[in-house]
Amino acid sequence: MTLYGVGLGPGEADLVTVRGKEILETADVVYSPGRLSRTVALEHVPEERIGDLDFPMTKDEEKLRTAWTEAAAEVAPKATAGDVAFVTLGDPNVYSTFGHLRRTIDAFHPDVDLEIVPGVSAVTAFATALGVEIEAGAGLSLREAAAGHSPTGPDRMILFKVTDAPATHEGLVAAGYDVTYGRRLFMEQGETVTTDDPTELDERDYYTLAYAEKESLDVESATAAFDTSAVSGETTDADTPDGSDTADANVRSDGGREFSAAELAALERAEGCAGGDCNADHGDANHGTTGVADER
Repeated sequence: MTLYGVGLGPGEADLVTVRGKEILETADVVYSPGRLSRTVALEHVPEERIGDLDFPMTKDEEKLRTAWTEAAAEVAPKATAGDVAFVTLGDPNVYSTFGHLRRTIDAFHPDVDLEIVPGVSAVTAFATALGVEIEAGAGLSLREAAAGHSPTGPDRMILFKVTDAPATHEGLVAAGYDVTYGRRLFMEQGETVTTDDPTELDERDYYTLAYAEKESLDVESATAAFDTSAVSGETTDADTPDGSDTADANVRSDGGREFSAAELAALERAEGCAGGDCNADHGDANHGTTGVADER
């Protein structure tokens, strides 16, 4: 008998995790806080097992506390008698309504067992949708940008709730950022838009995010360090300390050829395994001899 907070992912029904799908299919009741999450849940749950909870659109704290207390009183008895799921888009612990229910349950119904099933969040999904690579070692800050707010400071930011893209854009550009926007990414409801032109997003939409990167940021990926002449089989005097083509010892084989120490270092940086950490962390005895494919 458990209350599960289930992350549905960014909005497409087939991006629900396997674990999340299992919970939805077996829970006695699946509660949804809104229309969009309900639509996704219905792809996995028959409508007769869906429960709706009413949450007012207000900033009045007293009304909100009343709504969450009533929601907890509805959910708790069912969660002590069986398994109940509360679904939310994204992840239950990232900008999610589930946090309110969890805290209310903890306060008034501490006997209820609770488990969180993480979901794919726009925090990570945005990178695929916008074609952005956040390379190993890079910093990325999460900010909220509702009502035209333009937070600045970090080299890279993912901004949520961009409800006034033109106003946010103006502030970010003035602070020296390049900005790309995404609206309703991986969502089956509404039109998906990716653009660097904020005027294309002049209508307010809660499900709009932005990726901002400082114009002055100089990013060089690990693979940029590859020696292309060595890969093609060519060598130069600069390749080895003594001008020979054998002084830089070959240390790892992959696909029938060997990597030099310099190439190996570049590969390890690309894998996030600088210094051979992957071999130690994963205990993969073959990793040191068979190359990238073993780790993946």
